[in-house]
Order: sequence, then structure tokens, then C-alpha cells
Amino acid sequence: MAQLLKTPTTKKNKQKQMTMKTKALTIGLSLIGIVAIAQKKEIRNAGKAVESGNYKEAKTLLNSVEGAVSNEKEKVQAEYYLTKGNAFLAAKDQAAVKTEDLVIAGKSFERAIELGEKEDGEKGLMDVRNALINSAIADQKQEKFSESAEKLYEAYALNKKDTIYLFHAASSATTGKDYDKALTYYEQLRDVNFTGIGTIYTAVNKETGEVENFDSKSKRDIYLKAGSHIKPSTIKEDSKRPDIVKNIALIYLQKDQKDKAMMAIQQARKESPEDTGLMLTEADIYYNLGKMDKYSALVEKVIEKDPNNATLYYNLGVTTAKMGDQEKAISYYKKAINIDPEMVNANINIASAILNKEQAIIEEMNGLGMSNADNKRYDKLQKERNELYREAVPYLEKVIQKEPKESPEYKQSVQILTQIYGMLGETEKADALKN
Repeated sequence: MAQLLKTPTTKKNKQKQMTMKTKALTIGLSLIGIVAIAQKKEIRNAGKAVESGNYKEAKTLLNSVEGAVSNEKEKVQAEYYLTKGNAFLAAKDQAAVKTEDLVIAGKSFERAIELGEKEDGEKGLMDVRNALINSAIADQKQEKFSESAEKLYEAYALNKKDTIYLFHAASSATTGKDYDKALTYYEQLRDVNFTGIGTIYTAVNKETGEVENFDSKSKRDIYLKAGSHIKPSTIKEDSKRPDIVKNIALIYLQKDQKDKAMMAIQQARKESPEDTGLMLTEADIYYNLGKMDKYSALVEKVIEKDPNNATLYYNLGVTTAKMGDQEKAISYYKKAINIDPEMVNANINIASAILNKEQAIIEEMNGLGMSNADNKRYDKLQKERNELYREAVPYLEKVIQKEPKESPEYKQSVQILTQIYGMLGETEKADALKN
């Protein structure tokens, strides 16, 4: 059988083979260098496309090198992700940016920060958050509350220290009656012990005219010094924990899960038994469950701690009236007015509670016969009825003094007063109101 001929290995042949290997290696390295140069060129061209507002072209260019960019140096990778973030942010046309594109932009800026581009990356993240928030506000104006909630949640997800965005996402979802989403957000807030107490730093973006929030005063000052923002403001925020617990409980009530509703509020009360906000939240739950006695008991307990709170007295008056005790309700309304003379609704409710007594008088009057005794009783009841009218008049007059003429409260009070003046024979006052 014939054997294959082998070329004898000589020193010269070895050198030749080594030279060929070296050349092959050199050619390979040269190709890698060419590819790297091409990637950098595409990234630079993508950056130019972003600057000129051609975001579609920028995305196409970036997509063409996406698979190979991970093999590049960190500096090149960081440049790639900064450019990608700006391309998907589409800063010159944020109103048209989709939520998913803003999420991609945010993740790109986060990656750029990891790769060492902290300053530009953080600025990009701030722009993404502001774009999400401004878009969410626009959605709210159009009553697209569920879409708004999603964008606010994504703003939170970019930096989970900014839990205020999660709170606003939960509130928006609640308004949109997306209770499952709202419950998820509120429970996340509860689990991280979010209170919302703190300071919000804001400034107006000169280009958009929108108010924007900043993580800190120092970050806001950077934009103010750059001249892109004006009208700085500082807002002090009270605790939102009672509202969070309250909304968790109310959502459970909406879902007809009363046991979970009470469990949520009672657990919070155990943690902070003297928190008046949580007491009122528990009282609201009892109110929604129709347990007015427990509601009133808790509100009275809160009043002991906060005796100068007009709203508490007013609310207690409302529930007491629903329980049928009109005299006690009136006393609570009067206490509210003593603390806050401008409380129009308390005046309305006092007049209403007084006039509610009229029904029993009318029923008795209609049941009387034609005897002398019945006629005397009728006259007496008529006087009592007129006294009720006179007692209600000052409160209704306060309403029309304080309320604008276009308000429903003003119009309703004028209508009732006109009738009362007519019943009392005060025709001049009745005619003045008619005119």
C-alpha cells in the first residue's frame, strides 16, 4: 500500500512554518483592530445622529455593533451606552417617547455609570426620570391614570431611593381604579417603611416650563448654575404612612376583604399606638364598615390629643348626624366654626340639621283635625316651624356672604333662603335674593 510522502522537517522548514504562523497571527490581530475601529466609528456616527436629532439612524448604527461592543475596552463600552441612552431618551422630542424606550435609556445610563461615566450617566438618568414624570403628569391631565402609574413606577425603579415616585405611582393607580397595581405599590411602600417625611427640591425647566424635582439641593444647584432651570423652591413633606395604611385597608374593602383591611390598620396601630393619623385611618375604616359608634369614639380620642382641629369636629358632626343625633351634631359643627369661622360646610350642615327637625312638625300638622284644640295646636306648631327657620337663617346668610356666586353652595343657599323669607313674610329680602 502506497504511503503518503512526508516532507522532511529541516531547520529551514521549521523557520518557514513559524514565519507563516506569525503572519497568520498578525493578520488576525489586524482584522480585530479594523473591527474595533469600525465599532468606534459607528458609535461616533451614532452620537452625531443623536446631536442632529436623527434618533432612528442612531439606534440602527448602535444596533449594528451591539453584539461586539462587550469585547471593547470599558471606555468604549461606556461611550456606547451613553450614546444609546441619549438615542432612546430622544431628548428633543420627549413627548413622543414610549415608556419602554425610556426604560432602555435608563438602563443604558446605569450601565455607563458602572463603566465609569458617573457624571454624564447620572445626568442622563435625571433626564430619563424627568421625562417619565412629565409624561406621567401629561397622562394624568388626560385621565390616563394607569399609564401614569406605570411611568412613575419606572421612575422609581431607576433609583429605588426615590420612593416618593412609588408613592405617586400608587396614588395614580388608585385614582385610575387599578386596585391590584395600587395595592402592590402601597404594600411595597409599607414594607420599606416609607414615610415621605423630608424635603423636596424643585426648579422650573426653562425649555419646557415644567417643575422638576431633584434628589438634593446640590444637584438642583448644578442646573441652576448652568442656567437651564429657574425659580427654585423647597417643599417640606409630612408623613404619608397613615395614608398608605389607609389606602391598603380601603383597597381590601373595595375587594370585599374586610378581615385583611382591619388586619392592615390594626398592625399599623400596634407599631404606633399614639399616631393620630393612624387613629383617624382606623376611624375611616369603621366609617366605611358602617360602625359609626366606633368611628365616633376614635375621633373623640383624637380630639383629646388635638383639640384645636376644626376638621375633626366637623367630621364628627357628619357621623353624629348620620347616627340620628342632630343636636349633638350641631354642637360639633359649632365647635368647628369657633375654631375656623371660614368653614362654610359647617354652616351649611348646621342649617341642614336645624331644618331636618321640620319634618316631624309637618307630619304632626298634617295629621291634625279641625277642632278648636287642633287649631290651637296647629298655630303652636307653625310658630315652632318659623322659629326653626329663623334659627337656620344666619348660617345660610353666612354661606352667601362667603361663597362665590357661581358655586353650588351659594346657589342652593339662596334658593332655600328665598323660600324661608317667603314663609316668614319677609318679602323684601325674598325679592332681593330673587333679583
